Amino acid sequence: MVLIVVVVAVFFNVKVVSIADATAASPDAFDPASFAVENYETEIVPQIEKEAVPLATLLTDLAGGADEADFGNSSGTASSYSFPVTFSGVAGTPAGGVVPIAVDGVPADVTVQLQVGPALNGTALRDVTGTISFDQFTNQLEYQKVGTELNNQVKATVLDSLDVASLAGKTVTVTGAYTRVNPALVSVVPVKLEVSP
Repeated sequence: MVLIVVVVAVFFNVKVVSIADATAASPDAFDPASFAVENYETEIVPQIEKEAVPLATLLTDLAGGADEADFGNSSGTASSYSFPVTFSGVAGTPAGGVVPIAVDGVPADVTVQLQVGPALNGTALRDVTGTISFDQFTNQLEYQKVGTELNNQVKATVLDSLDVASLAGKTVTVTGAYTRVNPALVSVVPVKLEVSP
């Protein structure tokens, strides 16, 4: 009988709060989109442009045993390194949200591709500078959302006006970042992109 009274008492003391009400009740809640807007143009892009290494040089040095930490940053001790890079090459046919790029000086067994969306994969922009760390956020979800929102900044500032279908055969000059998960694949998120006929 006591158990029933306790269960009934608990049931009547539960208050259901909608997500909108919970958000309104905590106006100081972290906003990943605002964080990305505040940091993308002022911190991320300038540092990538300043530290970008010619892609062919980077790949040659890494293949020769150079320390990844000399060229890039990692989000943790067990994480892959992200690198700021720059290169020019001839674009291939876009497919599946990426454009293959033929870059002189890059080994034949390495595929270089430019991410063009609609989905941009990975957290290279978040991780490449070494200035954004998990310790700045309340939880993993916030940290991950920052990576997504930085990619959204690329879509808004670099890719929205890009005619992806017309890229094949054109020369592209790219500055951006990639995470080296597979040494045979360089999948770059651009922060600066120029297209020449």
